[in-house]
Amino acid sequence: MTDVLIRRSADRRSGFFLDQWDELHRILVALRTENRKTILLGVTFALLDFAQQYPIDFPELIVMETGGMKGRRKEMVRQEVHAELMKAFEIPSVHAEYGMTELLSQAYALKEGLFVTPPWMKIRIMDATDPFAELEPGRSGRIVIADLANRFSCAFVATDDIGRMHPDGTFEVLGRMDHSDVRGCNLMVF
Repeated sequence: MTDVLIRRSADRRSGFFLDQWDELHRILVALRTENRKTILLGVTFALLDFAQQYPIDFPELIVMETGGMKGRRKEMVRQEVHAELMKAFEIPSVHAEYGMTELLSQAYALKEGLFVTPPWMKIRIMDATDPFAELEPGRSGRIVIADLANRFSCAFVATDDIGRMHPDGTFEVLGRMDHSDVRGCNLMVF
């Protein structure tokens, strides 16, 4: 997904910055000076680490976190993460992406941590102790996903993520179930 965005940007400065944070900071400063529309997309722990070491006043910057500390930092609730990122970059909001390697689709939160899905992806909140008991909106439970884009693979995934559905169909990701395995495709870089 990110590679497609990088190629479509057609800007030679677009790219992946795994350990090149000095260069990333230099590029962000230049883009801010040029008044260029810019998206900074990354895993949560890396964005927090970068923001702590390289805060920058860039109110037009769009920051999207893709979730999770992956065992690299203390788990934080999304509101705390967004508050730290908004302060470090002096931005009005942080966007978020919720997806996983097993699925072809993602949900996106454009504000206040409320995720929306494409029409072919359905989120259900289930009782953590009874996999057949769906919870009503407002109650917290295990996130279960049906992704019809997964035509020739697993279309249904019961996660260890805890979430809450809202009456309007948006949902929140509140955290992970206790003693869950650390997961994430970004762990492949290690």
